Amino acid sequence: MNKQANQNHISFLSTIVLVSTFGGLLFGYDTGVINGALPYMSDDFNLTSFTEGLVTSVLLLGAAVGAVFGGRLSDGIGRRKNILFLSILFFIATLGCTLSPSVTGMVIFRFLLGMAVGGASVAVPTFIAEMSPSDRRGQLVTRNELMIVGGQLLAFVFNAILGNLLSGEGVWRYMLGIAGVPAILLFFGMLKVPESPRWLVKKGRNEEALRILRKIRTEEQALTELKEIQTALAAESDLKEASFKDLTVPWMRRIVFIGIAIAIVTQATGVNSIMYYGTEILRQAGFATSAALIGNVANGVISVLATIVGIWLLGRVGRRPMMLTGLTGTTLTLLLIGILSSTVVSSEALPYVMLALTVTFLAFMQGAIGPVLWVSLSEIFPSRLRGFGMGVSVFFLWMTNFVIGLLFPVMLDKMGLSVTFFIFAGVGCVSIFLMAKFLPETKGRTLEEIEESFRTYYDDKTDKYDGINHIKSQVNKF
Repeated sequence: MNKQANQNHISFLSTIVLVSTFGGLLFGYDTGVINGALPYMSDDFNLTSFTEGLVTSVLLLGAAVGAVFGGRLSDGIGRRKNILFLSILFFIATLGCTLSPSVTGMVIFRFLLGMAVGGASVAVPTFIAEMSPSDRRGQLVTRNELMIVGGQLLAFVFNAILGNLLSGEGVWRYMLGIAGVPAILLFFGMLKVPESPRWLVKKGRNEEALRILRKIRTEEQALTELKEIQTALAAESDLKEASFKDLTVPWMRRIVFIGIAIAIVTQATGVNSIMYYGTEILRQAGFATSAALIGNVANGVISVLATIVGIWLLGRVGRRPMMLTGLTGTTLTLLLIGILSSTVVSSEALPYVMLALTVTFLAFMQGAIGPVLWVSLSEIFPSRLRGFGMGVSVFFLWMTNFVIGLLFPVMLDKMGLSVTFFIFAGVGCVSIFLMAKFLPETKGRTLEEIEESFRTYYDDKTDKYDGINHIKSQVNKF
């Protein structure tokens, strides 16, 4: 009987995670589809390198805004209702982009679509983290990352199919319009999903929270977790709703700064220059457009496979070693892209070399950095600060993406492949140093234990912090 009940708990939790991660699927599809749609859209709208960057990156600017407001909205109305609202916004913005008659209309609806993407990037991992038991949280949260890269793979596949079968004026509209289907599925799926127990306790709805916990935990686990949540929230009961004023509290300020650093360095690898402009990179390397669309599918496939490996590793390896290994691998690959794109520029092998290197880059990025990014951001913030902290961190993530997305086609046009990727490699070296010094280890600890650890190491009164000793103490635990 107990075994059957436990299976029911696992099954219901898996359903919750599957439904909510359709937000990640939309995130991935809407960011990846522009990769193949852009060459055709550029012909229809006569885009320059700047307007190509604008159409691509305005989604990222919207995502930055959506991340901030999404975090606040998630704290206010609840994780579930927020995701429901985002599914509606996804559908409306997708329809607007698909039917857009001009660059102006495309920019407006891409911005709105970006707000949905940014909101989902905050709400979905937060929701999953709060629904998950501590021993499975890493693997469950990274299922959202798997859905993100799965959405990008779907975008690349549909781009390749449509681009080769229906190439011509307006084919990009079909590419963009497909995203309306998962938006509908997300909406109807979330109607049957319960609210986060942690958010309910925060709102004083303890009985409802316990009822939900009993559906996804054993009786003993449900009662224990409810008590832990109540204890953590009681410790913060004398504090007001999270805001920028919380940055005056040293331990909270340091957590937010760490979250911002994680967000920036993971995107400063230049990963989305490949995810957004991979087709264009392969075209510059020597592939025809149709061949580049097909070749770009390899980037999507390796992203999915690497993410599956990353999810497996998260249950066995700490967050820090995964992040540092990933950053080292991506930086070395970027350096090789810079070197080989200038030394074998006239060779017929260059397109295949570039494809192999972008696949290698994505293997490190999606297999090590990506999973740690979303798990760490969902873990490090205390309950009261989680929506706000995630919102601020992901705002910086998307602003970094916006700058890269806007400037990358201009950099390619003015500097060429080699110089552009040398710059990314240099930024990667700085990123390795920052994560080696500041990224904490959170593997295998409850959210409440992580919060208490930050309170202990970041002294409110003295504001003194020994970063190296803190890191050593964290690493020695695992």
